[in-house]
Amino acid sequence: MKLLIVDDQKGIRRLLTEVFLEYSNEIEVCANGIAALELIPRFNPDLIIMDIKMPGMSGFEVLKKLREKGDQTRVVLMTAYGDPNYLDQAKVLGVERVILKPFDLNELKEHIRQVLDIEQ
Repeated sequence: MKLLIVDDQKGIRRLLTEVFLEYSNEIEVCANGIAALELIPRFNPDLIIMDIKMPGMSGFEVLKKLREKGDQTRVVLMTAYGDPNYLDQAKVLGVERVILKPFDLNELKEHIRQVLDIEQ
C-alpha cells in the first residue's frame, strides 16, 4: 500500500510517517500541494492524507486538480478548522474522511484502518 502525506508542518509529516509505517512501507511526504501534484503521477498512491490549509495551494485545490484529471485516489483531509463548508466541499470531491486537528493518534489510525479496510 502506497501512502502520500501532504502537510506544511514538518512535525506532522514525520509523526504520520512513523505512525503509518505499520500499514505501509511505501510512504512519501510533501510539504505543499504543488509538490504533491508533481509526485502523484509518478508515485501513484493508494491513499493521500492531506492538510486543507497550506501555503500556495490548499488541499482542496490539489484535490480539484486531481479530480479534473480523472484521478480517483482515496483522500483523507485534515483540518484545524471545523467549517461546515469544508465538509460539504469534501463530500462533493469524494473525500473519504475529514479529520479535525488536533487529532488523537489512535482515532486517526482507526479512521485510516477503516478507509483501507485493514483488519486489526
